[in-house]
Amino acid sequence: MNASFPDLKGASVYITGGGSGIGAALTDAFMAQGSHVAFIGRSDATDFCDAMEAKHGTRPLFMQGDITDTARLKATMDEAAAAHGPITTLVNNAANDKRHSTEEVTEDFWNWMIDINLKAYFFACKHAAPMMAQAGGGSIINFSSISYMMGNAGYPIYTTANAGINGMTRSLAREFGPDKIRVNALAPGWVLTQKQKDMWVTEEGLAAHLERQCLKDPLAPDDIAGGVLFLASDASKMMTGQALVIDGGVVVTG
Repeated sequence: MNASFPDLKGASVYITGGGSGIGAALTDAFMAQGSHVAFIGRSDATDFCDAMEAKHGTRPLFMQGDITDTARLKATMDEAAAAHGPITTLVNNAANDKRHSTEEVTEDFWNWMIDINLKAYFFACKHAAPMMAQAGGGSIINFSSISYMMGNAGYPIYTTANAGINGMTRSLAREFGPDKIRVNALAPGWVLTQKQKDMWVTEEGLAAHLERQCLKDPLAPDDIAGGVLFLASDASKMMTGQALVIDGGVVVTG
């Protein structure tokens, strides 16, 4: 059960990848706060939107598209603003952690991974900033990952992008701060979404990872929602340029 943040009621929230995995949990959590939620996703999310409407009595605004198509990304943000008012919370959640070795990386694959995992974040932030300034402020939450903090092998472009997200977050926090726009990063640990279970989770790998966690329960998408709500709300109104880690205690920062 998430805490209640009254200032999020009626807020205009835009989430990338808000129809599946962690993003779906975020859409659900914001709707439970009474926020107006819009999200972009590549796959049809009609069934998910039906479920959200049945649960909350209102329907999220789903717009199909690929975040690597910058023009489409910006168009969906404009559509969300037209429907719900200027975006005051942006959650850059969509990412792709496709496994790869350095040896097999081509220039095209490099560009594709950076487009998904870093470029789309930057242009979403850039497009949201004027709306938030118009509204008197806002909150941007950029999803990173503990993978780069751990020095994980197996997806070097993904970890490169996640380290870049933290640097970008700090710079934009400084740039956008005069307009009362906060920019923070959130770094989850290994969250057992359905995609992770289908593609990467093995009994041995999960056991080894849980051994590294201070808290021994696997992370679920819902475990990330509370931190995102906190960063979106006025409860964190003087917090910006920071990276919040939710990983069960694998990495220890500070």
